[in-house]
Amino acid sequence: MSAKVLCPLSVLLVAALAGCSSPVQAAPVSTTPDLSATLVSPVDIMLKWQDDDPAAAGHTVEFATGTPGSEYTVLQYVQAGQTMYTHPDLIPQTPFYYRLRPFYGPASAAVEVDLPPGAYDDKAAADDHAWAQPLPVPSGSVAKQPIRGAGRSTAGAPTEFTATVMDPNGIKFTWTDHASDEDGYLLESKPKGSATYNEVEVLDPNITSVGLTTLPTEKQATYRVRAFYYGKPSNIAHQTTGDAPPGT
Repeated sequence: MSAKVLCPLSVLLVAALAGCSSPVQAAPVSTTPDLSATLVSPVDIMLKWQDDDPAAAGHTVEFATGTPGSEYTVLQYVQAGQTMYTHPDLIPQTPFYYRLRPFYGPASAAVEVDLPPGAYDDKAAADDHAWAQPLPVPSGSVAKQPIRGAGRSTAGAPTEFTATVMDPNGIKFTWTDHASDEDGYLLESKPKGSATYNEVEVLDPNITSVGLTTLPTEKQATYRVRAFYYGKPSNIAHQTTGDAPPGT
């Protein structure tokens, strides 16, 4: 088993300091995607939008039922560039309301993890996985700075992002928190052969340690962690589902 740092230092199962910086760019612009919802079957709704905010790292796709003012639930975090999402197999004859929220913030340097092949075993299942609990691990006196309105700057990015293999399917991640005003942290994974990252953990502010029990596609993957905050919600798109398909 091995883990390689993608930027510069290479140590077994340990990531590098996030030292790759870039000039500060313009602050996030106040754009909101023009979200639309289309009923593509009686119980499937397709969402489409324009991704015209160059500073956004991605969007949350959120839904509510009942009324537009109901509490919204996050369906998925999607990376910048994605402009379509299908919400399938919905409750028949029910109103659904959707919105997007952009999220911003700098990511750490990335690490590549290569776990050994094999399914989740009994020994791993018997582990209490205390190491996997999200925790704010003290890191001494660390200078923190705001990340809001910083555009694509790496200021406030997590550093010392480290991956430690705990068992054939488990990885523990740790990092140093440099953000003073984050809404939380996103652990992101890019499976081997994929061109894009996916969010695999959404964490509270100040968290600096978390474990992951991997899916088969996550055993060979590149990981990073992002300090993030939410932007302004989009317009609300609405559709009401039809009758249940025959035979369901």
